[in-house]
Amino acid sequence: MTAALAQLDQRYKQFARLKVGAGKSAGYRMGTSEQLAALEAAGDVVYANSRYGNTYVTDRPGLDAAFAAGVPVVHLGQVDGIRALLDGYPADWTVVLLWCPREVTAQRSERRGDADTTARLAAWDATREDLITHPGMVWDLTVDTTETSPGESARLIDQLVRRTGAARA
Repeated sequence: MTAALAQLDQRYKQFARLKVGAGKSAGYRMGTSEQLAALEAAGDVVYANSRYGNTYVTDRPGLDAAFAAGVPVVHLGQVDGIRALLDGYPADWTVVLLWCPREVTAQRSERRGDADTTARLAAWDATREDLITHPGMVWDLTVDTTETSPGESARLIDQLVRRTGAARA
């Protein structure tokens, strides 16, 4: 989805969360426990969560740099994380729920060759439960990715972002 957005406008860039742990490093800013402790001490952790044996951090300095470089696209799978971002980092956020059925998540994960499909399905289950237990979350746009192509989804998101002014240069 982020790649499709970037094709529409090069200012769209995926926000690289700070990752403390091991495993896949592509798309992350790899960090240490000491860096995380320093961010926490400075009050610069907007949101952190642990999953797959790692800690993923949305941090104020990272967001500052992302906004300076363009229009950040922040991927979060937890309602608490979205609320923390909205409350903890004032900006013209556009909140989009991208959704697909669990079976489709499994098929996509297997097609990508993910070694952790079981963990990804557990994350899907946790996100679904999160959405049920936080019914008051308001989405600016909801997209069923089984019915809407990445290109069309990106076009809808871009239109919404431009309408709300979040993509100002």
